[in-house]
Amino acid sequence: MEIILKYFKNLSDRQKEQFAQLMPLYKEWNEKINLISRKDIDYLYTHHVLHSLAIAKYVNFKPGAKVMDLGTGGGFPAIPLAILFPETQFYAVDSIAKKIKVVGDISERLNLTNVEAIVSRAESMKIKVDFVVTRAVAELKELTQWSMKHISQQEKHAIPNGLIALKGPMFKQEAKLLPKGDFVDSYAISKYFPESYFEEKYIVYVQGRG
Repeated sequence: MEIILKYFKNLSDRQKEQFAQLMPLYKEWNEKINLISRKDIDYLYTHHVLHSLAIAKYVNFKPGAKVMDLGTGGGFPAIPLAILFPETQFYAVDSIAKKIKVVGDISERLNLTNVEAIVSRAESMKIKVDFVVTRAVAELKELTQWSMKHISQQEKHAIPNGLIALKGPMFKQEAKLLPKGDFVDSYAISKYFPESYFEEKYIVYVQGRG
């Protein structure tokens, strides 16, 4: 997990311990459920944990903020972000119950009291949050449609509330399909993390019309 310490130097001892536990916990669960490909599990910290934490380079979640991870899968980006922002509440949402079971178990074993693991589809949720975050779930048009009804009108951050999606280069085509009133911004993750894995990866922010 040296790569996490390289880019996040001010972690508490507890946070360092929680990040260190991620590898054994995910390896244990990956033996039971194929959350992460067998080849990819050895790159957990770069490909999954650090990738999730790119969002923290874009926005510094405030204490008391609420964030929904839509289509969380095995808990990315929710769990790494919850470790980094212990005073922010994260709702890890996925329609697949066995994945949410993993998120709940890992959160409990890490003593992450700021993660609520929820089995649900986005359209069935009634939670209001400051931001929806997501990683490798769907195209921007769908993500925006699912997300905007959950966005609170009460602003706490320098960046207006909205959707923050971790995307590949296809987001440029996807953004053309959004309604004209939606504001879209993007940042190359390689700006923050120069490792080759991030060359074609982006943070995409959407402020929709709601």
